[in-house]
Amino acid sequence: MDKREFQNLIKTAEKKLDAAGIESPTAEVEIILEHLLDVERLNLYLHGAQLIDENILGKFREIVDRRITRYPLQYILGEAWFYGRRFKVTPAVMIPTPETEILCELAINYITNEALVCPDILDIGVGSGVISVTVAAELPDARLTAIDISAEALEVARQNAVALGQSGRIEFVRSNGFESLSESRKFDLVLSNPPYIAEDEYKSLPTEVLADPKISLVSEDEGLDFIRLLIKESPRYLKEKGRLMFEIGYDQADKIMELTRDDNRYRSLSIIKDLNEIDRVVILSI
Repeated sequence: MDKREFQNLIKTAEKKLDAAGIESPTAEVEIILEHLLDVERLNLYLHGAQLIDENILGKFREIVDRRITRYPLQYILGEAWFYGRRFKVTPAVMIPTPETEILCELAINYITNEALVCPDILDIGVGSGVISVTVAAELPDARLTAIDISAEALEVARQNAVALGQSGRIEFVRSNGFESLSESRKFDLVLSNPPYIAEDEYKSLPTEVLADPKISLVSEDEGLDFIRLLIKESPRYLKEKGRLMFEIGYDQADKIMELTRDDNRYRSLSIIKDLNEIDRVVILSI
């Protein structure tokens, strides 16, 4: 394929994605080609035309045709990037979002700034493992325990831990919340990206988000049921001066403050905004 044909291929695919309502059609076309050709973006434009054969061309068109149905690209490709690492994703796990990188960054900074040695960290609702694997990779002496109610999610997380060299660092436990954990277990940090969407909001979510497992998104009681559990139970599993950090929805900050106002087990509450100035991560210290 010559360079002109290659550019036409890209432009045609961009137009199809744009017409289907895809927000970033150019970026998605690049991601698809980078995946198929196993090249970085610069080499895509330098050498992409020479690398495409009929087999890859056919796969490219199949992926574009499936994507215009608004099925998530990450599920089509079977992978998603998070914190500079490539993670396997399947429909059994939620597609990671950039907002969760903020939670990881806060956790890493806390452990580093406090100079905690061999910190014990609990990840509740591990999903694809992006939080546990990222924290383990960034904190070489940390000990991670990752729990999830879904056996399928735990298997995906295990595979990601192996692929990214962290399998010996993380203990995976199937559990509904804290149920399978002994109360003798104590952690320096409890992390979670919990389900926090209310049932009546669920159907209005973007098509791509609706492809995520519903159990990862929706919680009863205006999206606060699982968050209530985290707030209620975490102090029993935290070491002295330990912290609980979790993500919240855009309109839940005031409700979190109400939930914790009279809970004297917590010394302080902070709410961190994301890059869009939306309240995103709660930090509770005991």
